[in-house]
Amino acid sequence: MDPFTTHEHEVLVIGAGGAGLRAAIEASALGCRTAVVCKSLLGKAHTVMAEGGVAAALSNVDDRDSWKVHFADTMRGGQYLNNWRMVEHHAREAPARVRELEAWGAVFDRTPDGRILQRNFGGHRYPRLAHVGDRTGLEMIRTLQDHGVHQGLDVFMEMTVIDLLRDGDRVVGAVGYDRERGRFHVWRAGAVVLATGGIGRAFRITSNSWEYTGDGHALAYRAGAELVDMEFVQFHPTGMVWPPSVRGILVTEGVRGEGGVLRNKDGRRFMFDDIPDNYKAQTADSEDEGWRYTQGDKSARRPPELLTRDHVARCINREVKAGRGTPHGGVYLDIAWIKARIPDAEEHIRKKLPSMHHQFLQLANLDITREPMEVGPTTHYVMGGVRVEGDTQMSTVPGLFAAGEVAGGLHGANRLGGNSLSDLLVFGKRAGEHAAKFARERGAGALDRAQVDSAIDAALAPFDHGIEGGGESPYAIQSDLQQIMQDYVGIVRLEDEMARALHGIGLLAKRAEHAAAVGHREYNPGWHSAIDLRNLLTVAEAVTRCAMERKESRGAQFREDYPGKSEECSKFNLVVRRGADGSMGLERRPVAPLPEELAAVVKENA
Repeated sequence: MDPFTTHEHEVLVIGAGGAGLRAAIEASALGCRTAVVCKSLLGKAHTVMAEGGVAAALSNVDDRDSWKVHFADTMRGGQYLNNWRMVEHHAREAPARVRELEAWGAVFDRTPDGRILQRNFGGHRYPRLAHVGDRTGLEMIRTLQDHGVHQGLDVFMEMTVIDLLRDGDRVVGAVGYDRERGRFHVWRAGAVVLATGGIGRAFRITSNSWEYTGDGHALAYRAGAELVDMEFVQFHPTGMVWPPSVRGILVTEGVRGEGGVLRNKDGRRFMFDDIPDNYKAQTADSEDEGWRYTQGDKSARRPPELLTRDHVARCINREVKAGRGTPHGGVYLDIAWIKARIPDAEEHIRKKLPSMHHQFLQLANLDITREPMEVGPTTHYVMGGVRVEGDTQMSTVPGLFAAGEVAGGLHGANRLGGNSLSDLLVFGKRAGEHAAKFARERGAGALDRAQVDSAIDAALAPFDHGIEGGGESPYAIQSDLQQIMQDYVGIVRLEDEMARALHGIGLLAKRAEHAAAVGHREYNPGWHSAIDLRNLLTVAEAVTRCAMERKESRGAQFREDYPGKSEECSKFNLVVRRGADGSMGLERRPVAPLPEELAAVVKENA
């Protein structure tokens, strides 16, 4: 009798966030037997934490907006390292995906005449984010989940995928286990879609959920796929800094979109001190102009608090390092000040930002309608991921597709707020569509029992290491990794510190070979952490190697030893791939030039 249960499907989707559900819905709608495997419970994916909105050029609030402006904004935010084909698809198709979500039951906030309301967000020229208060991600997951259950999906909850299976050059399935009982499962499929999210748990301070241990990135890497742009890790400028138990939990950019401002301990609105040259023409030069922009004045320019996330995070970091931070090591984010500008401001704040009001009241005993919040940068998003083809979302390994945060290319060097949720919808659909087509054309491949047995043996190895026999707690190894990444590969980077990090990651990898699990496979979080370690170490090494190779400051990468942009570095993306000997290879790959018609779009909307 096999020590595992086998499941047969045409399309296997790993991950049940926005991208995974949208991919599964599309594949199933095209007639494919489709399975969704998720690490937590259905409906608990990290997408529910996305607050601000979905970026789409609906032009409901400002008719000057269009897909072309959205395209130009995204390319500029990504410092022109983006996969331009993905950016074009995203900008063109996002409005249709939002309207589709609405047709499926999503209840968006409304303009007075009944259209979907849109708000301002960092890096977007016009109000572009369709939203549901500050709970947009939750509404998206609810809608996709409710729609998806009617598509005949097979859902496997609380399961971890530990390896992908190959037949020759193509991916044909996966092996994993259920987290509750520790029983192994094998999924055979004609195509696999990765939609596993990010890598934030490789860092000490993060807004990311416990599931974000780089699983999809590492699964693809071990299967032979390429990863791209891994040096670009976004630090969201505003996470909670107090109390310590909630340090890093996200404070939506929507607070600033609704008029919130950043001040240092002296009450100075410091963001006016440093405005990048390429954004000066679009940025307000007075507090009054910035306020008018947030209230819909089309003649006004955006306040500097709504510059791109990488820039705002570095400005906050600068204030704290200069001794101008708050008592708990952040800066003040003040929305309460609008009481001087509008009547009924407290009710307005509670209506526009209900989750933020509740979050700070319950967790920090602070009423944001009356007092400023203490915020600081938190590891939030990785722009890098599986390198995919811009039309189909297929990786460099046939039969393996990726969508959402696990896929690289769309965002380049820095993601604009709100582009993540539309990314999930646009490329979730595309990945599901093309995975279904691939599965129908190629059929199911053969499963190699030796690969399955090897994956299971590796997963069970921690039980052989028992702590009494010299094994080590996986929690201690993960904690050390998080501290190394936080200290040496964080917001500000230096060559010698990253070299120290790379050396430390190598030592941790050796320790991880002896990570021990005690007890039985049932209900054993220590075992789960031992398995996660392999993925976390892979993505940490990829981020560090790429950050060392990119000797410039661009987007989310800030090198204190190379503070300027390099003309040479503007011409390549960094790609990592596993070598035949198991080592990580790194390659500079030329950036594909923009076609003339899209170069003209960027120029017209500079």
